[in-house]
Amino acid sequence: MKDKKLAQYLLSVKAIELRPQNPFTWASGIKSPIYCDNRQLLSYPEIRNYLKNLFAKNINSKYPDVQAIVGVATGAIAIGALVADFLNLPFLYVRAKAKEHGRENLIEGKIIENSKIVVIEDLISTGGSSLSAIDALKNAKLNVLGLLAIFSYGFKIAEDNFTKAQVSFETLTDFETLLVTASKENYISDEEIKIVKEWQGNFAN
Repeated sequence: MKDKKLAQYLLSVKAIELRPQNPFTWASGIKSPIYCDNRQLLSYPEIRNYLKNLFAKNINSKYPDVQAIVGVATGAIAIGALVADFLNLPFLYVRAKAKEHGRENLIEGKIIENSKIVVIEDLISTGGSSLSAIDALKNAKLNVLGLLAIFSYGFKIAEDNFTKAQVSFETLTDFETLLVTASKENYISDEEIKIVKEWQGNFAN
């Protein structure tokens, strides 16, 4: 199980909301009993610092040779910069698409070929946008050690996509930990937990 305290934070400030009886509509049109906006965490200094330290601890443990931190736009730019500052490492970020003016950059920041980088994400759903960003970084001849994210919905398709791309990824907390925490803290009922689990199990397999 992943970090329980972070799961509590996510629920307490409604960075993640669970609403089985009144589902959210995602931008794709999908009806979902869960909605995640981890940018909310940045408004709370205590949580922001906890998150920064948790990322740093994981990076130091898993990727001690890291030479730079890269955030994925836009959700992970701020937290990625905080982590890079804490670790006293260079910071870059990668856009969803290249700018249409000026230097037309896709990656912002100083690129040093073959440098070892760790990618920071705020959320993993299917993994598609994260892996597109990683492709851009690899094309720029950066050595991607792995990706760390705040949270994942736990879709099997995401695991399959990262495995196929041969990219290591982990999250600080996850779907299972969130639901266990939600149940203990009485955010939703046991019956509603079942609804959310069923949705997760049926979606994006």
